[in-house]
Amino acid sequence: MRRGAAARGLHEAAPRSKPEAMTHPLRLTRRCSLSLGLAGMAAVLFAPSLRAEEERVLVAAASDLRFALDEITRAWRTGGHAPVEIVYGSSGNLARQIRQGAPFGIFMSADERYVLELAKDGLLADSGRIYALGRLALVLPPASPLEPDGTLADLAAALEDGRLSRFAIANPEHAPYGERAREALVATGLWERIRPHLVYGENVAQALTFALSGGVQGGLVAHSLALAPPVVSRARTALVPQRLHTPLRQRMALAKGAGDATRRFYAHLASPEARAVLARHGFALPADASDR
Repeated sequence: MRRGAAARGLHEAAPRSKPEAMTHPLRLTRRCSLSLGLAGMAAVLFAPSLRAEEERVLVAAASDLRFALDEITRAWRTGGHAPVEIVYGSSGNLARQIRQGAPFGIFMSADERYVLELAKDGLLADSGRIYALGRLALVLPPASPLEPDGTLADLAAALEDGRLSRFAIANPEHAPYGERAREALVATGLWERIRPHLVYGENVAQALTFALSGGVQGGLVAHSLALAPPVVSRARTALVPQRLHTPLRQRMALAKGAGDATRRFYAHLASPEARAVLARHGFALPADASDR
C-alpha cells in the first residue's frame, strides 16, 4: 500500500512539475549560452597573450648589436613568429647574470670568451658559433677639437697640446669594446697618459652616449653603433686599425633546454637575411654561418 501511495503521489506530483520542467531547460540554455559566450570571449582575448608568453624568446645581447638586432627582430615578427625580448648590456655583465640563473634562451656576446667559459662550465647547450666580427671606431662629436684619425696619432697630439679633457670608453673590466679600446691605447703608448681623462660607460652603448655629450671630446666605441642613423648625423668617425687590438670574435649560443621558438630564432640569426643585416651595420662576417 505504501508503495502504491508513493507511486500515486509521484504520478500526481508530475503534472504540477511540468510547467517548471518546460521553463528550466530554457533558463539553463540561456545561462549556458552566456557562460560559453563569456568563456569564448575570454579565450579570444587572453589566449593569444598566454601563447605569446609561452613562446617568448629571451635574448641576452651585447650592446653593440642594438640597432642590427632590433632590425632583425622586427623582420622576424612581421613573419608571424614568436615575440622576441632582448636585454642589452655588456657581455661580462650578461654572462654574470646567466651564472646567477637569468633565464635567457640565447646569449650573443661581443667576445667569444664569455660564451666559451659558460659552455665549459655547463651553463650553455654547447659552445655555439661565431656570428660576426666586430670593429672598433673613434667617434667625435661635431664640436670636438680632435681629428677623426683612427690611428690615434691626433689623440696623442691632443694630449700634448691640451685639446683633450675627457674621453669615453666602455668599462674594460666587463665590456669587450672597452677592453679592446684599452688594448689600442696601450699599443699606441697612450694608456697611462689618457687614464686621468677617461670616462667609463657601463657598456659600449653608454660609452657612445658619453662620447657625444657636450663635455667629452670623443671616444672609442663599436663601429656598428657609429654607423647607426642617429649617430651618423651627429658624429665624425674613423675605423681603428685591427692591428691595434685582438679580434672581436662575437659568438652566440643556446641555453640548455631552449624551446622550439628559441631554437628557430637562433637558426634564423645565422640565415642569409640576418647576416645581410649584420653586414649593413658594419660587422664583418665569418666565411661560413656555421663557423665555430
